[in-house]
Amino acid sequence: MEIFYGLETIFTSPALMGWVLLAAVVGTVVGAIPGLTASAAIAMLLPMTFYMEPLAALAFLYVIGKSGRYGGSISAILFNTPGTAASAATQIDGYPLAKKGLSSKAMKVATISSVMGDFIGELLLIVGVGYIAALTLRFGPPELFAVYLAAFIVIGSVLGKSVIRGLASALLGVLVNMVGIDPITSTQRFTFGNSDLLGGIELVPIMVGIFVLGEVFAQIENRLMPVAHEVLDDDPKGAAVRNGLTWTEFRPCVPHVVRSSFIGAGIGLLPGLGSAIAAFIAYGEGKRRAKNRDEWGHGALEGVAAPEAANNAVSGPSMAPLLTLGIPGSTIGAIMVGVFLIHGIQIGPTLFVTSKDLVYNLMAAGLIGICAYGLIGYFGAAWIGRFITKVPVNILYPIVLLTAFITAYSSRTNLFDVWVMVAAGFLGWLMKRFDFNPAAFVISFVLAGGAEQAFRQSLLLSDHGLLIFVERPIALSFILLGLCSLIYRVHSFYSNASNGHDKNSA
Repeated sequence: MEIFYGLETIFTSPALMGWVLLAAVVGTVVGAIPGLTASAAIAMLLPMTFYMEPLAALAFLYVIGKSGRYGGSISAILFNTPGTAASAATQIDGYPLAKKGLSSKAMKVATISSVMGDFIGELLLIVGVGYIAALTLRFGPPELFAVYLAAFIVIGSVLGKSVIRGLASALLGVLVNMVGIDPITSTQRFTFGNSDLLGGIELVPIMVGIFVLGEVFAQIENRLMPVAHEVLDDDPKGAAVRNGLTWTEFRPCVPHVVRSSFIGAGIGLLPGLGSAIAAFIAYGEGKRRAKNRDEWGHGALEGVAAPEAANNAVSGPSMAPLLTLGIPGSTIGAIMVGVFLIHGIQIGPTLFVTSKDLVYNLMAAGLIGICAYGLIGYFGAAWIGRFITKVPVNILYPIVLLTAFITAYSSRTNLFDVWVMVAAGFLGWLMKRFDFNPAAFVISFVLAGGAEQAFRQSLLLSDHGLLIFVERPIALSFILLGLCSLIYRVHSFYSNASNGHDKNSA
């Protein structure tokens, strides 16, 4: 019933509806711009939410994240350049369809599949999040630390191509979070005598540097790769018929959409895996089960539907660990942690006791946002693509760069934060270049404070030191889960490496 009250709250508030609709437009457009992501948009807009009401701020960023995931499909189909990492799976069949003059048909399939996947994921979140929260209310500090530890291991080992580099990225995020004053002993840690570091490193300049400035540096290095325009030049005669979508054409996509939605929702529950992994798993599973398997990779509509449904189905369930445990399941969730804390809202199991209405109002905003970006995409995706091609990159990226500097400074009106952003920008660029993982770094940076607090509280409760994590079954289960994930990832990595070596030898 709470979700219906949430929908009523959004519909009866013109201001909230305005923020949700604006977020749908911003996320779709930014997600469709090659080189920019929803994470970058949220990082730049984060300081603006400091002056908004808590629900409006959270709904605005949440819907940008949802619509940004979808927006990446536009550039993947039209330009063969995925707007997000998850859209790389969409371009496999999306761009061949565009080259055949079927770009609008492909985008309609992507839009419907994204909306269906997102709705399924959001409904699963609405139904299940209360039960998860009730369970986590029984967790003490040892169980919470075990969850944090498992999240660090999963995030570090799964994200990226290299297990060692992924874990190193996560460890670096923990170390950066430790800069400042020790919360227990009040001693200085890693400040090197600099008074600006006594308060620690702020989230906003780190986010803007990693996701915005780092991407700008990468685009400069890549010489601002030109966009393919030819797929937009459809012949006006017969274009409407050629790009129309009938039920007969979409019906074979439905089983793929449903299956992929549940794949994406399941992966979304696991911190750190993310929509890119969900999209490629769904694509692989869809191709394996497809009757027209030979068409996949050459312009199959089902090859667009499967990854898009999984990609967007991640969005809702990825909020479950954030809302119930305070553990962000994605980079967007990591940014939203800052919004919760800025507005004095303590996330975790007690959130459903202290701010239950806020949670369900946020989910209601998500449902409305899905409808909004669905309508925008179905009727306006081609127009958005044409608009993007008319914006010169030598104008776009300087504007993004200037906005990044303004964002970093305005969060605390402190010039030191600008230097932190620049340093984080170079760090993000270097991490991408050398196959380290910026997402693992950022999520670990956000998690480290809560993990340290839970660890110290656990030791205070224990008479046997670290054995407290072994003596409590739930804590031990989460630690073993993390270790099993690491072992499986290492085994898969070396198996793939040896198979690749055998093929090269052959």
